[in-house]
Amino acid sequence: MSEHYSAETLLEIATDLMAELHPDASRYVDIRLDSDLDRDLGLDSLARIELIARIEKRYGVRLNEDALGSAETPRDLLRYIQHAHPADAGLKPQPVEKKQDSAVRREVGFTEAETLLDVLGEHVEVQPEATHIILLDGDEEIPISYGMLQRESLKVVAKLQDLQVGQGDRVAIMLPTGQDYFYSFFGALYAGAVPVPLYPPARPTQIEEHVRRHRKILSNAGAKILITIAEVKAMARLLMSQVPELQTILTLDELYAERPDQVPLAHKAEDIAFLQYTSGSTGDPKGVILTHANLLANIRAMGRVCEITAQDVFVSWLPLYHDMGLIGAWFGSLCHGCRLVVMSPLSFLARPERWLQAIDRFGGTISASPNFGYEICATRLDDDVLDGLDLSSWRLAANGAEPVIAGTLQRFGNRFQKYGFTPDALTPVYGLAESSVGLAFPAPGNGPKIDRVQRDAFSGSGVAVAASANESGSLEFISCGRPLPGHQVRIVDESNREMPDRKEGRLQFKGPSATSGYFRNKEQTSRLFCGEWLETGDLGYIAAGEIYLTGRKKDVIIRGGRNVYPHELEDIVGEIDGIRKGCTAVFAGGQNDSTGESLVILTESRIRDDKKLNSLKKEVNRATIELLGMGADEIIISPPGTVLKTSSGKIRRSACKQLYESGNIGRKKATVQLQLLRMGLASIGPMIKRIANRALAFLYAAYCWLMVGITGGVVWLLMMILPAGKWCWTLCRMAVKMLLCLTRIQVSVEGMENYPFGTRYILVSNHMSYMDAIILIGVLPEYCNFVAKKELANNLFLRPALKKFDVFLVDRFDTKKVTEDTRSIYRGVRRGRRPVFFAEGTLQRMPGLLPFQMGAFILAGEEMLPIVPLVIRGTRNILREGSWFPRRGRVQIDIGPLCYPESSDWSGAIELRDSVRRSMLSRLGEPDLAGEYTSLLQLGFKRSEKDEDPETQH
Repeated sequence: MSEHYSAETLLEIATDLMAELHPDASRYVDIRLDSDLDRDLGLDSLARIELIARIEKRYGVRLNEDALGSAETPRDLLRYIQHAHPADAGLKPQPVEKKQDSAVRREVGFTEAETLLDVLGEHVEVQPEATHIILLDGDEEIPISYGMLQRESLKVVAKLQDLQVGQGDRVAIMLPTGQDYFYSFFGALYAGAVPVPLYPPARPTQIEEHVRRHRKILSNAGAKILITIAEVKAMARLLMSQVPELQTILTLDELYAERPDQVPLAHKAEDIAFLQYTSGSTGDPKGVILTHANLLANIRAMGRVCEITAQDVFVSWLPLYHDMGLIGAWFGSLCHGCRLVVMSPLSFLARPERWLQAIDRFGGTISASPNFGYEICATRLDDDVLDGLDLSSWRLAANGAEPVIAGTLQRFGNRFQKYGFTPDALTPVYGLAESSVGLAFPAPGNGPKIDRVQRDAFSGSGVAVAASANESGSLEFISCGRPLPGHQVRIVDESNREMPDRKEGRLQFKGPSATSGYFRNKEQTSRLFCGEWLETGDLGYIAAGEIYLTGRKKDVIIRGGRNVYPHELEDIVGEIDGIRKGCTAVFAGGQNDSTGESLVILTESRIRDDKKLNSLKKEVNRATIELLGMGADEIIISPPGTVLKTSSGKIRRSACKQLYESGNIGRKKATVQLQLLRMGLASIGPMIKRIANRALAFLYAAYCWLMVGITGGVVWLLMMILPAGKWCWTLCRMAVKMLLCLTRIQVSVEGMENYPFGTRYILVSNHMSYMDAIILIGVLPEYCNFVAKKELANNLFLRPALKKFDVFLVDRFDTKKVTEDTRSIYRGVRRGRRPVFFAEGTLQRMPGLLPFQMGAFILAGEEMLPIVPLVIRGTRNILREGSWFPRRGRVQIDIGPLCYPESSDWSGAIELRDSVRRSMLSRLGEPDLAGEYTSLLQLGFKRSEKDEDPETQH
């Protein structure tokens, strides 16, 4: 063998990589030619990419991509090296013809579609031969038209129905990315069954372990059929005794019937479209129930925000068993009628440049990846493989499915800007399986928005105080945008009370994409819901209507794009001979830009001999690799008493992590009792502070309502004896100012120089809270008349007060009375009254300016009166819609420059409305929801009666 291809050089490369990836492990892992890359070295897919890249660079060769998936040992890699082509033979990309779609693609609206089958049926009826999917298999391109997808799927239906698969039966699909996956999925749907996507084994040696991991998922789903590759069938048969409902295992050569003569079953919107499982097999599996209605609502909402059309091209390497690849890429492309160019994840991992080259070749406009995919491309690709690359067509580069790292976004944008990529196309997004896939998206083309906050303020109290530009040590959080149209989010504290803006808490959501729960898992479903809200398990805050994630509520570790659940590994390590059972803590170490969080195992043993401890570390690392397919970054075996626990024996992972980061592991410790005493004493202060804050909040709320009750009662009695109009206004104005002083709610007014004292005008304000009208009474310098809904007069207490105030009451439901009420407003204006309109006509708990009702602007045009635009800020944080729990806060009123009507016709009213809206948005600092809100009916959402009530609509 040539010295150039020597084994010593290969082992040197592997040793150097191990020393970088796992500094601790490299000291006790022997690297030999026959060492298993998985079990002995713990090299996951990302580490293999780096190993192969270093081999190619060092040896000057280009390995076959099978080396990534098939090589099991360094000796296998050496064989690939010996048969590899020189680097200059094919390493540099050759010019390729651009693959533009010359066919006319028709927009197929799916607003009326109830199921995915309806959507495919529309395409087959309108454009059956149009290309739906281009499957990239190496250098081969396999086109799949809409008609072909339906025809081949119906062949699968015939086979499934021959096996007595019927309505509601579960069909598990464990297949790699390929034609058979698409046909199997829709075949199961056409058969009336529920597909259950499962990820396939990456390498042949993983088949036994892989099938074993899926046992609980198959059992929970009650899968009747498993569709998989032939290599899995022999092992999968062992599961049939453990999964009673599993009757048949179908391989690809058995999947299709020649003549589909069975009639496919129809689906309804509320039928389950598929089950998305979110956890591994050693814990309780959670199968997210997603109906056709959930999926279509989510896809419509994402499509609207991302402005997707049939002319877009989605390029994806995302796995089809993951919701981002299945729903976001495939179903999204299907519903919007755009082409989907798809390759397997293994193809991307073997040659990451293929992703970018496919975007160039097919004119890709949309693509998505977890953060690590962008990091790989930004840091591990040589310039010579990118020669001639053109990414100018890429308008939306979504980054989601794992924490988004600001440094990755910057590196990717800087690296590929010279290849035509626009950095503003980078779009951090947020979603979860429980919301189908997407929950929050920013507007495309605006680039990432990073919020820098003061570290001490955030760490100490969870308040995201904006940091100055030159402030060192600040924290950075990336915006995930606003909730999708029709969806809502909120941030709550431990008592499920909604937090004000820029205050960290638990993130909850609701909307038409939300799951109804977990399949056959009542316990986990009950934990998912908090009333009508669903828990995301994430922490974050909201600022100016945008969501900023700050961490995860659970202790899940994300490494290399995979979730690691600590309790699973802790149980396995605890079974190793020599390790103290129940004395292992698994937690995340420092953040690594390329692979995510490092994996640290802290465990206890009575063994103190160094040689035996090294042997024990090998056992722990081997168990880690067997469970996770990857090794630990650091393994610490300490004396008994090191791992911190609660008094009930539960592992305190956060405390163990702090101990690790402090460098105090291994130092002589006090007795367990003294440690518990210290920890107990240290927790007294924060506990008292939390209890005190909660008690003060309740006391403040009770005090506010007491003051409102006393003041309101006195004012009401005085109003009954005073003349209506200005006298009552003056009385209430004084009472409001006193009430604000008593409750310590600070109100500031800006722009008073714009106020047209002593003239005729109309006031238009936004609407944030029930207390808006009260605040305006306290700050408006002249007597004005509110416009309100007539239902308020049904309240016996309010009716006489409204009359004393000369409030314009409008009946919203009787057309004849609406006309009469409108005339009364006109008569009042001509007598010199100044109406106050809440132009949005309603209020909502989420930030944003809703569409305006036209009444105020028509009136202003006909009477040729100026409009005074008022902007209220802060009242939503004090008293939010749907809540009667007031909080301390500050209110700011901005009075904008007068807006004058240009004409008295309808177009003049429209222009005046738009002018007032622009003026208010410029000072409000919240999103413009006009386009979103008016499109809800197009998206198929039904608003509740509460949301439909325009509280003060003319």
